[in-house]
Amino acid sequence: MELSSFIARRIAFNKASSFSKFIINIAVAATAVSVAVMILATALVNGFQQVIQQKIFSFWGHLHVNQYQPNAGPLTEEIPFASSPTLIDSIKLIPGVKTVSNYATKSAIIKSEKEIDGIIFKGVDKNYDWPQLQQFLQTGRPIAFSDTAYTSEIMISATMAQELQVKANDKVIIYFIQGGGLPPRARKLLVAGIYKTGIEEYDKTYVIGDLNLIRKLSGWDQTEVGGYEVTLQDYHKMDTTARIIDNTILPDQLFTRTIRDIYPNIFDWLQLQNQNELIIIVIMTIVAVINMITAILILILERTNMVGILKALGMRDWKIQQVFVLQAGYIILMGVLIGDFFGLGIAFLQQSTGLFKLPEESYYMSVAAISINWVEVLMINLGTIAICLAVLLIPSLIIRRITPVKAIQFK
Repeated sequence: MELSSFIARRIAFNKASSFSKFIINIAVAATAVSVAVMILATALVNGFQQVIQQKIFSFWGHLHVNQYQPNAGPLTEEIPFASSPTLIDSIKLIPGVKTVSNYATKSAIIKSEKEIDGIIFKGVDKNYDWPQLQQFLQTGRPIAFSDTAYTSEIMISATMAQELQVKANDKVIIYFIQGGGLPPRARKLLVAGIYKTGIEEYDKTYVIGDLNLIRKLSGWDQTEVGGYEVTLQDYHKMDTTARIIDNTILPDQLFTRTIRDIYPNIFDWLQLQNQNELIIIVIMTIVAVINMITAILILILERTNMVGILKALGMRDWKIQQVFVLQAGYIILMGVLIGDFFGLGIAFLQQSTGLFKLPEESYYMSVAAISINWVEVLMINLGTIAICLAVLLIPSLIIRRITPVKAIQFK
């Protein structure tokens, strides 16, 4: 066994009580806390982003195909166009496309016996991707569509139901806003089901109903729609698939937008969480480094006599320096392993029990979501070890300034 490694192991695993032993324990604890916090931060941010994105995609799909409108926002009513089964089939043939559904929206006012509120009525048909939407259903049932006429059933959010003071199987009146200065047209509709996505922008705004009702009120024929809602198997391919649809399939008057383009504020907010994650990682790395620098300086100070003796026996400075860097390496490795144990342990506990709750109105979810990325965990481990060891080479240079005579006399 190499002499530097042998001395480092003897010092690191020396069970004799000393001040340096106390400092080593503090350094191990600080490193463990830093690693655990970094693992939990990445797992929480990943889980948070995945859950919110999945809610958005389940409610609105990944891509929208519409007639071109300049400066169109998420609440802008679509310009109708004739739906083409051939066009839909062509989109479905693109690799990675899961479903293509007709939809349209219309501004309206919903009124119960006690309250009134502004809404966007989202009209869909029986071929809509209902399993995705049904996961949000809290009470009641999905809409029952008719083959001959529009259905008088709707789904509203739990937030809206609370504000309107209605429940499943109650009836409400919806006043649909007509263009051209025409008065609103009213329809009495049955609340078939109540959903909850947890995303305030959706829950306070959207009522789900029959596309045929929008067609009838807007004077459209039975083939016209506001747009196509496209869901994909992999959301990472939104931009690529949108370009393929635009460049190879759609006629000139139609264009494709990703849901990220339609709701940029939500996705920008999600992207901001990556910056928060980075800040936490940087802070925790600095904490670990500062503690390790303090520890190695104290270890060198306490072992000054040993340094002098080793120099007097002819051991080179870089070999003595290697002793303390290796000792610090043992401390860092122990701290990283302990940090992994507690960080991953808490993450798995949260995954299995949902122990930590969140205010849904602020975070769009009621339980803190966890998603462990093993590549990121590995990078945290290797990065912590590499950065700490690299930084510790600097304070260990103090060994070169120690002279054997003064060191042996030092007490």
